[in-house]
Amino acid sequence: MSEDTVHELARLSVSLPSELLAELDAMVSERALPSRSQMIAELIRHALAEHNEGRADAVLAGTVTVIYRADRGRVRQALGQLQTTYVQEVISSQHVLLEDDQSLEVLLVQGPSPRLKALCDDLRKVRGVQQIKLVTTTALLPPLHSHGAAEHAGETLSSRASR
Repeated sequence: MSEDTVHELARLSVSLPSELLAELDAMVSERALPSRSQMIAELIRHALAEHNEGRADAVLAGTVTVIYRADRGRVRQALGQLQTTYVQEVISSQHVLLEDDQSLEVLLVQGPSPRLKALCDDLRKVRGVQQIKLVTTTALLPPLHSHGAAEHAGETLSSRASR
């Protein structure tokens, strides 16, 4: 941990029922974390992400995990069409075949909370989809492309080529 990070930390005193503290300590131990603070910070991050999912103005990044029956070719086609519909939100996808003719697809997504929820709702409507799980974070991906930078890079390459 750098000195700059240490200066950004704030202390918090929390009173908990002893049973809850014992469960927290067991969780910290099972996960082999160095401190309760790390576990509490993670739990707060999860709670904040969940809270922000409900805000219309929140922009979130995360994953959508989809499990579906692979024996239906139309399912993959429908999933692909939906990804095209949500091309601004779906950054990438990974597909894996599972046992018993099932498939797992993980979508990396980023966008306004209402759009991500609409994507999940539309995925649930696809016949053959069995499970959907959206996991979000308030930390965002850096801009992947900048239109102005791409034009500038193109000019630089073309000016180099003319030399």
